[in-house]
Amino acid sequence: MDKIDAKILSLLQHDASLGLNDIAKAVNLSPTPCWRRIQKLREDGVIQRQVVLCDPIKLNLGLTAFVTIRASQHNDGWTSRFLKGVTAIPEIVEIYRMTGDVDYLLKVVVPDIAGYDNVYKRLIKVAELLDVSASFAMEVVKHTTAFPLDHVTDRSTRTTSRRL
Repeated sequence: MDKIDAKILSLLQHDASLGLNDIAKAVNLSPTPCWRRIQKLREDGVIQRQVVLCDPIKLNLGLTAFVTIRASQHNDGWTSRFLKGVTAIPEIVEIYRMTGDVDYLLKVVVPDIAGYDNVYKRLIKVAELLDVSASFAMEVVKHTTAFPLDHVTDRSTRTTSRRL
């Protein structure tokens, strides 16, 4: 992956609805080679999918909770039950397995505290939990779905340097 690929990714991460001609022009390529690069990024799994980002407020999802879970057990059966249960709750939009004192971190979006309470009641039925704790976001200071791309071209530079 080179700087042109990184620029293409940057453009698409900020607006996936850009037309091929606009992308090609922005990276100083003709449309056909630009299209080939985009196809290669898809084939290589760099571009996984294209989505629409919605405004949570306009969808009546004004409360974001970050929920920490401490597991009561650490075995395959418990993990399977837990993951099956939490992935089935649509208000849980992100799930991370963690290191340290907390086993899982969940991002939950709901209309209000009553909506969170409803999710909490479903969550505690999923599997036996040692502890469930929530923090509520008061303000979104930064939110992006775009990954930083400086490291992509750095990696190819480092690889080249090592070969010399």
